[in-house]
Amino acid sequence: MSPLIRRIAVLCASATLLYLAFRQLTVNATFPLPTATSSDEVKGPVKWKNISPRYTIASTILLPTGTPSAIPRIQHEFGAETQHNKAERLQRQAAVKKAFLHSWDGYKKYAWLQDEVTPVTGGFRNGFGQRGATLVDTLDTLAIMGLEEEFEAAVKAVKGIDFTTSAVPRLNVFETTIRYLGGLLSAYDVSQTKHRVLLDKAIELGDMLYAAFDTPNRMPIGRWNWANAALSLRQEADGQGLSAELGSLTLEFTRLTQLSSDPKYFDAVARITNLLSKHQDRTQLPGLFPVRVSPAREDFAQDTHFTLGGMSDSLYEYLPKQHLLLNGLDPQYRNLYSNALREAKQHLFFRPLNSQNADILMSGSAHVSGATGKVVLDPQGQHLACFTGGMVGLAAKIFNRTDELVIARKLVDGCIWAYDSMPTGVMPEQFTLIPCRGEEDCKWRTEKWNEAVKTAGFDEYARQLDAADIIKEDGLPPGFARISDRRYLLRPEAIESVFIMYRITGDPLLADAAWRMFESINNATQTEIAHSAIADVTLPIDHGSQKLDQCESFWMAETLKYFYLIFSEPTLMSLDEYVFNTEAHPLRRPQAAKHKAE
Repeated sequence: MSPLIRRIAVLCASATLLYLAFRQLTVNATFPLPTATSSDEVKGPVKWKNISPRYTIASTILLPTGTPSAIPRIQHEFGAETQHNKAERLQRQAAVKKAFLHSWDGYKKYAWLQDEVTPVTGGFRNGFGQRGATLVDTLDTLAIMGLEEEFEAAVKAVKGIDFTTSAVPRLNVFETTIRYLGGLLSAYDVSQTKHRVLLDKAIELGDMLYAAFDTPNRMPIGRWNWANAALSLRQEADGQGLSAELGSLTLEFTRLTQLSSDPKYFDAVARITNLLSKHQDRTQLPGLFPVRVSPAREDFAQDTHFTLGGMSDSLYEYLPKQHLLLNGLDPQYRNLYSNALREAKQHLFFRPLNSQNADILMSGSAHVSGATGKVVLDPQGQHLACFTGGMVGLAAKIFNRTDELVIARKLVDGCIWAYDSMPTGVMPEQFTLIPCRGEEDCKWRTEKWNEAVKTAGFDEYARQLDAADIIKEDGLPPGFARISDRRYLLRPEAIESVFIMYRITGDPLLADAAWRMFESINNATQTEIAHSAIADVTLPIDHGSQKLDQCESFWMAETLKYFYLIFSEPTLMSLDEYVFNTEAHPLRRPQAAKHKAE
């Protein structure tokens, strides 16, 4: 088999695996049955406040009150900068801002008021209901970067968006909440009293999303036929859904209650938290929640797969962050996090074999064997799991678990290592590593790497090949047994954790790592129009066919925001004043609020 044919075969196999995984997810998921109702039958705007719920609640769960808990300072006490360090930081900040403006200008020119720009062809996509996803998602970035004219123009455009309907018949409640609702609330919090329209629009959207909770057990519908609710038809929660989508609505709905004084939004998500607390010790791996759960049946015990990565990730991220947003007044979130981290440290975090013999960690996946009941580690790295280091670091500070800062730093360093290991300097979506235990076992041995390469999911023919040939043909850096998804989708999770750990520790090595990451990403993804996701981080960046013509809204909402903030004054969006949602939207902590809504 020639290297070229071998390369094509591996890429095709990877694509097939991704397709089959997606197909299995959608086949297994039980969504509400199609009805005759479609979005075309509902003419907007819809007055959601005037639609009576089918399933009323006996009593409303109110925001917890009382004396706020003493939460330790989060951010490092940064000292005075030298002139040299300041000049270097500002130069880096300016480079990030330039990249942002390049993408923003491309969006304005080719996709204004559409959801996303296509950065290669100069068109647009509308996968989120044609309500200006990138525009809304980027509002607070504009404000944070001091782009006042651009921010004012964007706010003016938001006034004309109808957030009571959608152009898609089935709304993704999770994505709509984190991108749109989070974006509106954050932009309001950042701008404060100057733009009341942002809060009004958040309430408008919040009322729409609240109707997704109108089910017999008040659990939300993940892929929601919103027209059914608009016509007061019967709804049921999903027979099967993703744990991240169920458990990652708390920050936005809580902040909406705090700002609007309407308790219904917090009540909606507090019921989810109560359900999580009830079932945390009833899963196949008590303490952790499986990837798939049944909101309708309130069943958390069927799925045997566990991860802090994709499809579960932000459920865990929101536990310490919700503790912050509620001033520590509800012990549920601390308890849920503590129980989950206990199991993650034992079953998910692992040290990967690497040629530098670096003491780093990655967050993998695990499944409970049906035959033996044992927990089996899958040493799979995911870009989506790179938020973990920042989460553990943040929780270590606010819960005074300072010994876990070491774990947090090793997790962050693991993702930095994955970036530095690639020819492009950019980490892939998904890959397989080689777990090791103890200093002796973790000493680099080429033989151990070669054996792992030959057995990492390849077929019998591949196992008969020489490991060196597989490594060469598949472009595997030392320590990587397989790269199952070679794409980079402009994701923010790695720089998110680098940012949080930098703000916590003040370590300049983290800022230097962020700069390497930014330069690599910028070089690999820039197009004439904006920035694009790329197909293979192991190939040279001059391959024009690499560009996937995709620029999700989180590129400007998250990735570039975190890069900008790490090179900004530490007081800008201080972690002691703001809580970042999973879409990097900073929500002001109540005790830090200085203004009231007009």
